[in-house]
Amino acid sequence: METITASRVRSILPRRDPAGHKGDFGKLLCVCGSVGYTGAPVFASRAAVRTGAGLVFLAVPEQAWPVVAVKSEEAMPFPLPETAEGRLSLLAEEPIRQRAASCDAVLIGCGLGRGRQTDALVRKLLDIDRPLVLDADGLNALDGCPEQLQRRTAPTVLTPHEGEFLRLGGDLSRGREAAAAAFSRKYGVYLVLKGHRTLVADPEGRLAENETGNSGMAKGGSGDVLAGMIVSLLGQGCGTFDACCAAVWLHGRAGDRAAADKGERGMTPTDLLEQIPYAMKNL
Repeated sequence: METITASRVRSILPRRDPAGHKGDFGKLLCVCGSVGYTGAPVFASRAAVRTGAGLVFLAVPEQAWPVVAVKSEEAMPFPLPETAEGRLSLLAEEPIRQRAASCDAVLIGCGLGRGRQTDALVRKLLDIDRPLVLDADGLNALDGCPEQLQRRTAPTVLTPHEGEFLRLGGDLSRGREAAAAAFSRKYGVYLVLKGHRTLVADPEGRLAENETGNSGMAKGGSGDVLAGMIVSLLGQGCGTFDACCAAVWLHGRAGDRAAADKGERGMTPTDLLEQIPYAMKNL
């Protein structure tokens, strides 16, 4: 198992073409949010922009759209059909597919909520032929049916904390390292098992451990930031394992900078977002 280091991350980050335009730095689609969970899509999309993405589209339920639109200055939110409870409905499938077809990577799940139609929508979208990050309720939609991940042909990243990992059928009885490696191999996915010393596993057996980060990041919204960072690096052309390793290190490093400034108790995911550019610049 390798330890993710600053020099490793420095070698991963894509170079910026001085003559490039916004279309050259990754077009992303984030399918996130629901009524009552309007912060998560903003955290994820803003993190994607902060990590260097050129264009970020943000698909949200119709009732959530006005709130998310007010909070979004860089990302481009658009409303989609919803259920009576304010979560994405099955009628959102075709608009999502159309938008994803013109994007380089897709994120599904942050603040999505749970419901029969929303869970079914996530499962239907698994065949999107783009690198895909599944977080939060994008993972929970696979509760009881993780084998559906084996339908995927493009790279797939899962970002569970331990509770979500157990719901997916992960087995922690032999320890986090063995559990992450076994799950990644079994389902052919890249696994980011969050927690103290986050792990990154890939289907070929590589395993990496991160040592940045602190307890001040244990607040709602921090995981949304990480998901946005991962999909951003995927959209910019990083290899999947490399994108995951770089994102978790930078996420933790930004958290360490936020803690140094505000303290672990008082720091917020917004403070974390603000530190991403500095974490990258200082490499």
